[in-house]
Amino acid sequence: MSIETGKENKIDQLISYQEGSVVSRTLVDKKSGTVTIFSFASNQGLSDHKTPFEALIEVVDGEFEVTIDGKKHQLEKGQIILMPANKTHSVKAKMNSKMILTMIREI
Repeated sequence: MSIETGKENKIDQLISYQEGSVVSRTLVDKKSGTVTIFSFASNQGLSDHKTPFEALIEVVDGEFEVTIDGKKHQLEKGQIILMPANKTHSVKAKMNSKMILTMIREI
């Protein structure tokens, strides 16, 4: 379920942690892109994959190791990284962690 337009939301209340799991919730879904919040239990992640669009990760809690085209990046709360389109990338939580992923589609 998306968030309501014009209504305040607290990030920590939009999604909760589930032991041993990755949980996601789409906040915005438009032709131009999507905004999705994820919660990752410690040591959980998204395996290597590619997308045809750029994607921006914003860490809102915890720490992640983000690998883009074989290069590892350590991100913590308050940091962002822009992942290029068509490059292999993966994400792994180093502890219970949350991130917002903004997928930017070319229309």
